[in-house]
Amino acid sequence: MEKLLAHICHIEITSPDVEASVAFYVQKFGLREAHRADGRVYLRCWGDYNTYSLVIAPGAEPSLNRMAWRTTSVEALEAAAARVEGAGVSGQWSEGGHGYGRAYEFTGPWGHPMRLVYDVEKHVAEPELASIYPDRPEKRSAHAGAPRFLDHVTVAASDVRAFMKWYSDTLGYRMMAFTDLDEAPITVFGVLTTNEKSHDLGVVLDTSERGGRINHIAFWVDTYQELLVSADVLMERSTPMEYGPSIHGIGEQNFLYFREPSTMRIELNSGGYRNYVPDWTAHDWKPSEGSNNLYRNGAMPMSMTESFPHADGFTATEEGASDAMKAEILNPYAQHGRG
Repeated sequence: MEKLLAHICHIEITSPDVEASVAFYVQKFGLREAHRADGRVYLRCWGDYNTYSLVIAPGAEPSLNRMAWRTTSVEALEAAAARVEGAGVSGQWSEGGHGYGRAYEFTGPWGHPMRLVYDVEKHVAEPELASIYPDRPEKRSAHAGAPRFLDHVTVAASDVRAFMKWYSDTLGYRMMAFTDLDEAPITVFGVLTTNEKSHDLGVVLDTSERGGRINHIAFWVDTYQELLVSADVLMERSTPMEYGPSIHGIGEQNFLYFREPSTMRIELNSGGYRNYVPDWTAHDWKPSEGSNNLYRNGAMPMSMTESFPHADGFTATEEGASDAMKAEILNPYAQHGRG
């Protein structure tokens, strides 16, 4: 298959209080407001080459409104749309929106809204923000620990391997790694990529009946020291750390998790490996091998099992599954009256 997708382009999420979320991203996290339209606020990292990478839209609860991916060419956009249609999913074309041109939009088999686009508006810095370095879209942020760019998104689905196979077969995502329970061959986490990153799309197992959920969005800083500084800045301004800092086994990125006011989870990454192997085989990890925590010396808090919007049922994590979730998926007939 020809290479169809180049990278993640932007993420649109909802918040019950748009202004509170925007204030967090700008004042505490160091993003910059780029535009407002139709109740939505468009935000950018200092290193984004496009005009924005995060959109905050009004909504009754935190959720994924859309994840957008840029194709490698106009021809690849047409080919990608044809492959989605050929896989039995009907989408629709639009003439574009703020910051992007003609786009193909569809909802994936597990309920996640997707946008495929090639033509995007490139960021042109205002004179006072123009960098002295030609390859930078604007000056490095003066905000301590501000992220350079959007890194990845992790969603939730009822069948991790089937999700990954569909996106790999249909759109050419590379399957990079899986996490299976130590107790049974049940896959609770997986990662895919469109490029040389260890992943730009992750998926955790979800036992709820609500489709299209999201677990977290992730941003990137250049160094581990910047990640630690960001944790300092956030904590001193009343944002606690949910998990980390530490290093993932899968991908080997430094990580840090926290929440914005809507309760949406944010991850900050640095480090990790780049993978250029054309015939890479995705390995099956176990939580006991350090799939989530390279040092195998910490446990992910139960709060990390929460995905958005909220729903009854259990969500796995990059580390595995909680005892309650294991009881559900390993022995579904354990409760009287079921089966």
